[in-house]
Amino acid sequence: MSVASLLRNAFVDSPTSLGAKARSRRWELFRQRFPAIEDLRVLDLGGTAESWLRSPVRPAHVTVVNLFEPGESNDRITAVTGDACDAVRVLEKAVGHSRFDLVFSNSLIEHVGGHANRQRLATAIRELAPYHWVQTPYRYFPVEPHWLFPGMQFLPVAAKSRIELWWPFTHTRSTSIEDARSSVLWTELIGITEMRHYLPGSEILRERMAGLTKSIIAVQAP
Repeated sequence: MSVASLLRNAFVDSPTSLGAKARSRRWELFRQRFPAIEDLRVLDLGGTAESWLRSPVRPAHVTVVNLFEPGESNDRITAVTGDACDAVRVLEKAVGHSRFDLVFSNSLIEHVGGHANRQRLATAIRELAPYHWVQTPYRYFPVEPHWLFPGMQFLPVAAKSRIELWWPFTHTRSTSIEDARSSVLWTELIGITEMRHYLPGSEILRERMAGLTKSIIAVQAP
């Protein structure tokens, strides 16, 4: 394993990484906001069945909608392939209904393709359930979390595309400048003002690292 892979594991990927510890704290916070989670029907927009098999919480049932690889359905998880921004229609067709107790979305809203699609996603979230938990990396944290590159979110697309091609901490490095450009164009971090616009009335929680806001979570809870 390369030095870059070892360092990325230490910071993000391994079960003992800083990222894994942050995710564990996030689950604890989630349970605090939704103490009756075992009784709730959860819709996860952008997640996978596998992530719920590993999670420390067990809702009554989880339906996962993912555009690419939602995973395999089982007795407590229904996996649906589809566009989360069009989730109402997708779910009516796939499972025959579009009402849940809670919409859960983790690190999706920054990947749906610009303001118009973020608005569509937020509208779907509000229509699909009375409660929600929507997390996203914070735009103004000094290190861009997908590439682990300082300030990358503020650079021109051409510069970000070059970084995607050579930066050793990239998770899955592109093999062409066209693929690199596509990868960076599909990632657009947002801040608190945008989150409040998309999900008005939500409580905005801040996850911190070294005293700085690392990610934000819009919560509508009972």
